[in-house]
Amino acid sequence: MSGSQVPLTHSFGGAGEGPSYKGFRIPAEVISHAVWLYHRFPLSFREVEELLLARGITVSLEAIRRWCDRFGPRYAAALRRRRPQAGDKWHLDEVFPEINGVRHYLWWAVDQDGTVLDILPQSKRDAKAAKRFMAKLMKKQCRTPRVLVTDKLRSYGVAHRVLMSSADHRSRKGLNNRVENSRQPTRQRERAMKGFRSVGGVQRFLSAFSGISPHFRPRRPLMTASEHRAETTIRFTIWEQITDVIGRPTAA
Repeated sequence: MSGSQVPLTHSFGGAGEGPSYKGFRIPAEVISHAVWLYHRFPLSFREVEELLLARGITVSLEAIRRWCDRFGPRYAAALRRRRPQAGDKWHLDEVFPEINGVRHYLWWAVDQDGTVLDILPQSKRDAKAAKRFMAKLMKKQCRTPRVLVTDKLRSYGVAHRVLMSSADHRSRKGLNNRVENSRQPTRQRERAMKGFRSVGGVQRFLSAFSGISPHFRPRRPLMTASEHRAETTIRFTIWEQITDVIGRPTAA
């Protein structure tokens, strides 16, 4: 997603309304900065609390948790609405986290540019689970892909024949580096969080993280230093627009 593809106009919710900070004694600048810190870097709520304290801002880690739960998904949704349409080549894969000590499967989909299309935690890795994920993905994207890239899991073949038979299905080892690379920040966060506690918690966290984190991760190896700085500036401007704040936080 290059800077030229992203409109610099306000867009958050219905009728152009921004997020409501009514009832919060802490300035919106601090709230948005805390949410950014938590989703951009592998930090705990306590570490975000300490970073704010170093800047003279005293808040509790529970307050930061509430901000991330409330505003994180809203900010992420606003960022997604500004993205160009996803590509027509979809890469699907699974990752195997433990949730409250029990193995689960995060079904993961990205397009050819590495944009996360959807993530769905499930307890199974069978054809039924594959069909559920593909159906959800198609409903969200309102279309089927031109090309579907998966590993050799047979469940994908079953789901492809039932739901995406028009797509060119490619299932050779090594084709899914795109999706494997896209989930590395999530695995890093999982380690920092010392694992996930509940399926619902995973879904809520990833709905925000998969929208916010990639926004601040332009494809650095493809840019010069000056291009990267310019692109990062554009993305911070967009962040300020969708969070309805200007500038960086200062002491309350």
